[in-house]
Amino acid sequence: MALVGKLFRVLADITLELAAEKLRGWRSEASVAKGDQEFRLVTQTDVSELKEGELRGELYEEYLVPLFGREGIRYDVSARTIPFLFFSTESGLMLLVLAKRRKANAVAALLSSALLTGPGGIVEAKISHDTLKALHEANPEATKVVYFDQVDLPNIRKLSLFGEALADTSLYQEYLRHGKIWYVVFEDKEWGLTVGLTRNCVVTVFTATEVENFINYVKDRIAPLVES
Repeated sequence: MALVGKLFRVLADITLELAAEKLRGWRSEASVAKGDQEFRLVTQTDVSELKEGELRGELYEEYLVPLFGREGIRYDVSARTIPFLFFSTESGLMLLVLAKRRKANAVAALLSSALLTGPGGIVEAKISHDTLKALHEANPEATKVVYFDQVDLPNIRKLSLFGEALADTSLYQEYLRHGKIWYVVFEDKEWGLTVGLTRNCVVTVFTATEVENFINYVKDRIAPLVES
């Protein structure tokens, strides 16, 4: 099963120690009505580890699940936990949320609220088109997929190259003239991982690996690519 996470930059002036203090026991409740049913859904954070240069925690989130029966739809409460990690880099503090893009964005917004960072306290991390271009061109044989966006051709939003088509350097150069690289899938032979990476720092590791290895990979190989 693929592991997915998204990187964010923390622009707020906050230390890991202060972040840990604010996130320990942070809790929010929301009242939700579904027909004749009423619920109080809890969202809360907990800190699992604080060490030099790193803060780990989890967001606990309750949500409603529809149950279909002969008497109609009823709802029950379920819950999920989403791991997150704040860590220091040479260019500042970063946040990694171990979830798909939309959920990761929602978690980052909740953490920003819990930390009282204000607007712009936590923002999307970005990797430039030029950086993804250099990543592919440094070892094109390792690239599996390239997607292009911002395409200037009529009625075409995205272009893509797969497999053998990537060996066609003239086609690749033609696509570069009409768009920017949005997403690449490549094999990192040093780590033994097949990785997908977007310009807005959604990282997908398709190779079976441990969560800890995924985290270390993002910190060591992806975070340095982020624009400061």
